[in-house]
Amino acid sequence: MENKTIQETTYWKRKLFFGRENKTKILANLFVLPALLFFLFLIAYPLLSVVWDSFHFKNLVNKSLTGFAALENYKTVLQNENFVSALRQTVVWTVLSVTGEYFLGIISAVALNQPVKGRGIFRGIIIIPWVVPIVVAGLTWQWMLAPDYGIINIALVKFGILDKPYYWLGEVDTALFAVTFVNIWRSFPFYTISLLAGLQSVSKEMIEAAAIDGAGVLTRFSKIVLPQLKSVSLTLIFIHLIWTAINFDFIWVMTEGGPFNSTETLPIMIYRYALKQYDIGTASALASMMLGFMMVAFLLFYMRSSKTNKS
Repeated sequence: MENKTIQETTYWKRKLFFGRENKTKILANLFVLPALLFFLFLIAYPLLSVVWDSFHFKNLVNKSLTGFAALENYKTVLQNENFVSALRQTVVWTVLSVTGEYFLGIISAVALNQPVKGRGIFRGIIIIPWVVPIVVAGLTWQWMLAPDYGIINIALVKFGILDKPYYWLGEVDTALFAVTFVNIWRSFPFYTISLLAGLQSVSKEMIEAAAIDGAGVLTRFSKIVLPQLKSVSLTLIFIHLIWTAINFDFIWVMTEGGPFNSTETLPIMIYRYALKQYDIGTASALASMMLGFMMVAFLLFYMRSSKTNKS
């Protein structure tokens, strides 16, 4: 009788425990459900729709142009005479932008980390370019770089750097670099704030000990500070590689891909296909190709960083 009572007690304790555990799991799933629905309807479904459309003929104007296209849309993209140059310009635009943003960001972050008077004010001022809307920033710089009345050309001519005003956004040789420079100006404060936050966690005692041992400024920075900023730096660089590569609005506001397609990148081509030619199938094919490029870049980047961490 006593053993039976003990068994019944144990049974009800287990049932109560597993009942509470199941309720906890159900409650946790309910909290996760909104995020899951968000992912399915706002990310997964549009993404799969783009990939699906890339294998079909789909035109917003010509409704009779429908059906399975196989790889025809991809062939159309690859046979476009501007595809290779747009791909090259996308790489140049992305690499130069991210490189410039990181170097300006790390320099300004180190400067703002110094115990100088009024650094709180400077920390507030430096973020202004990043919070300015892209349209406002693009149109402002377009005015500043204008050959006739732009303040940049007026200053360069006045100080004797240029003999006459130069059309920075209107020349094939300089348009892409001018837009890249403006993008660096606007985006580097994000690096500054992020790296500045990372610098707060760097051990001051370790830096002081290295200084006592005779390590110079550059040695302390390269051997102590930079390694401790590695995770922040890799995250920033990878995120901005994606953001910059798919950036459309900044280039479109300033040059619309011109002159003579010299600033046309892959997102600009997608826009032309979709909203100029109304060819959704070809636009989806190019977007899917960009997605493939990004996935390959992510895998290579991840494998490289993993090997570096192991070594």
